[in-house]
Amino acid sequence: MIELQNVSKWYGSFQVLTDCTTSIKKGEVVVICGPSGSGKSTLIKTINALEPFQAGAISVDGIDLHDPKTNLPKLRARVGMVFQNFELFPHLSITENLTLAQMKVLDRSSDEAKVHGLKYLERVGLIAQKDKFPGQLSGGQQQRVAIARALSMDPIVMLFDEPTSALDPEMVGEVLDVMVSLANEGMTMCCVTHEMGFARKVGHRVIFMDQGRIVEDCIKSEFFDNPETRSPRAKEFLSKILAH
Repeated sequence: MIELQNVSKWYGSFQVLTDCTTSIKKGEVVVICGPSGSGKSTLIKTINALEPFQAGAISVDGIDLHDPKTNLPKLRARVGMVFQNFELFPHLSITENLTLAQMKVLDRSSDEAKVHGLKYLERVGLIAQKDKFPGQLSGGQQQRVAIARALSMDPIVMLFDEPTSALDPEMVGEVLDVMVSLANEGMTMCCVTHEMGFARKVGHRVIFMDQGRIVEDCIKSEFFDNPETRSPRAKEFLSKILAH
């Protein structure tokens, strides 16, 4: 589904990604973790071309991102993205937030987009909030709306960029519950997160990054259950997070 080959990226003279190579199969849930500033969010944003990269190659469902002929808006419509800070339009109702991109990008009629969007709003347990505005919802509810909005575009893969890090601790669970159910239904997912409980519960693979490089890329049991066999940097990371 997703292939990255020797992807490198610079901000000016500063290299933020170095020779990142990995692949994600259909139906696989891959968790990307690592210390702050390790390049996790940058890596995930290259997958739908929100961040350009200067070297290497990325393909999504056989479409090359680095091909100048590739229609990036059309590709992004097939790659759902959920951000740290929800990114809902505050002046639009929840229903309008769910339908706008469907109408603009997928050319769906207003009625068709509404039916589709409300189906996913019900799916995340928020159908009663359809006429409210984002500011009237809690952070956890807003993030669930953002997930419903991404799903209403019928994506082939879902990308999550630290979806719970801006939430109060009490709201984290409601967002993770939606993500767990998505994973259990076979959605291809790539998730940057510090929630190691989620990683252990539904992740198939763990990618550990440090200083812009992929240091570890292994099945979750290898990563969590055999910390002594991991790289020194991953071992140090695990010793800090698994001690609590």
